[in-house]
Amino acid sequence: MKLVLTCEHAFPDIPEKYKQLFLKDINVLKTHEAYDPGAFDVFQKLKILGDVSHYQKIGRLLIEINRSEWHRSLLSRFSETLTVKQKKALLDTYYIPYRNGVIRSIKELIDAGDRVVHISIHSFTPVLYCKERSADIGLLYDPQRKDEKQFARKWKGLLLNNFQDLKVRFNYPYLGRSDGFTTSLRKLFPENYVGIELEVNQKWVSGNKLDDSLKHAIFRTIKELKEKP
Repeated sequence: MKLVLTCEHAFPDIPEKYKQLFLKDINVLKTHEAYDPGAFDVFQKLKILGDVSHYQKIGRLLIEINRSEWHRSLLSRFSETLTVKQKKALLDTYYIPYRNGVIRSIKELIDAGDRVVHISIHSFTPVLYCKERSADIGLLYDPQRKDEKQFARKWKGLLLNNFQDLKVRFNYPYLGRSDGFTTSLRKLFPENYVGIELEVNQKWVSGNKLDDSLKHAIFRTIKELKEKP
């Protein structure tokens, strides 16, 4: 098993040339709408376990790396105002290079005969549209893919062994088969690819850092899964 780690929403950062798009609502860049608080902290903790790791340096309110090019959420209400030429520049400068870099890494491992487990690290806001989310961790996968289902079930079991009061749910708060980077990668790699999105509730996050006890539990379980897949 080779472990590929990615973090698509690591930062809210906007390149200088595009900052004027946000002048009327600059504080949005400090919110969960702009990035996934705590996700990069988890990514850094797990990086030592990864064979390959990638993270996106710009904020999703400029361009949403975790959406397909056809998706209506590819561009935000801020970047949607750009010209056709400017939108293409976003794709060419940020979107395509990031995705192609991850694809290339996975392809090289699979072509070498390895089985790849890709964990895409995210976090989610505890309350959305006035509704509280009822999970500490979500494991998103495609239920039709046997290897992903087995991996998610084993990971959940290990997490609960390490952290008994933890509430872990499958395909929550989003569906694993909804549009996303892992969904696209499954089509490119129908064999020897396991794509899991890790979603951590931001109620465990303070100062952009995940609670140490939960972070260590995630680390220990991934380490065990890699040593005894």
